[in-house]
Amino acid sequence: MDIETAGRFGNKRIHHRGGPSQAAPDQANNKVCFHWRAGRCNRFPCPFLHSEPNTDGGGNAKRAVTSDDRGFVWRNPNTSGISGPASRWGKGRGGGASGVSRPQRKVPDKVCNYFIGGSCSYGDNCRFLHSWFISDSLSLLTPLQGHQKVVTGIALSAGSDKLYTGSKDESVRVWDCQTGQCVGVINLGGEVGCMIGEGPWIFVGVPNAIKAWNTQTSTDLSLSGPIGQVYAMAVGNEMLFAGTQDGRILAWKFIAVGNCFEPAASLVGHRLAVVSLVVGAMRLYSGAMDHTIRVWDLSTLQCIQTLTDHTSVVMSVLCWDQFLLSCSLDHTVKVWVATESGNLEVTYTHNEEHGVLAMCGMPDAQNKPVLFCSCNDNTLRLYDLPSFSERGKIFAKEEVRAIQIGPGGLFFTGDGTGDIKVWKWLISENQAA
Repeated sequence: MDIETAGRFGNKRIHHRGGPSQAAPDQANNKVCFHWRAGRCNRFPCPFLHSEPNTDGGGNAKRAVTSDDRGFVWRNPNTSGISGPASRWGKGRGGGASGVSRPQRKVPDKVCNYFIGGSCSYGDNCRFLHSWFISDSLSLLTPLQGHQKVVTGIALSAGSDKLYTGSKDESVRVWDCQTGQCVGVINLGGEVGCMIGEGPWIFVGVPNAIKAWNTQTSTDLSLSGPIGQVYAMAVGNEMLFAGTQDGRILAWKFIAVGNCFEPAASLVGHRLAVVSLVVGAMRLYSGAMDHTIRVWDLSTLQCIQTLTDHTSVVMSVLCWDQFLLSCSLDHTVKVWVATESGNLEVTYTHNEEHGVLAMCGMPDAQNKPVLFCSCNDNTLRLYDLPSFSERGKIFAKEEVRAIQIGPGGLFFTGDGTGDIKVWKWLISENQAA
């Protein structure tokens, strides 16, 4: 399911783009070039500053914070769901999610596209940002490089110090969480469509099968039944669910005695491929390429409602408190709430300029819920919930298809080039100042 993106590297840079002034210090220290501020200075060298003064208010230059000493270490992963009190969606867009406004800090929002592409020749003299993100709350710990194609899944195993990543390059890579080094490559002979971790198990969706590994017992299983690629998986009510290319959702029951999985059901209803699944409150929610979301009762495995408000592929579904969130290539994120009759209805629609490819939620360092939206313009946008106030942006060489929450404020992103990045929430925002 390849989705082409347009305008991958954004706007072209202006030809005359001077860096900091090369003039003598006594000429340029205190005066900023008027023409540079207007975006039309073509003098090089220019006798005046081509930058705004960057001080802490007392005349002292600010020192950038690096993350080199923060390391890439964790033990016993334990992912956390997104949670928080119910509130009015989309309110207080200029402030914090709980009605307490945070000081808004003006940060340049023009990231150098040549830096992202790895080819900027201006270096420190570039007038655009050389950064992978814009946020006062995040730190980039380390990149993990090795995959040759788009990363489609990232998973953690309980009780293990390993990170697992899958890609369309037909491999799963195993990373040591202590060192960040790749310690194993598993060649599967087919593109990885998705992967999840549940307890000690790692499940990998490939064409016509699911590979299951128990990281504690070294059990290696292959579950047959899918027709075509497996695009999504979820676990609930002691069953594994898989959304397949032919529109079915297959279910396997876990048998503890034999440490194995037995086929339990085939859920039929979607007309096209099922690409997203999530379990919450004894319901299974499925999003598909037929533009619909289906709601399934986990006790009966019957479809109890079909949601038809989206007008394009439903790329991701997420449970948050008593709400369901869904994102689509129709450029919207929708928030659903149950009515008195028990049916879900849209209570808020957030519009994005570009289609939304993936979605994930987690608490920040202050335990406030934050939504990640991966968009078709190669950005990952962060929003406070429930206000949808923008919290920051993460940039990638190509679209981010995989997002995974880790313990201790860690999270992981994988993009279309095969790059994986490890991120961490800062304990307090002034650490980035």
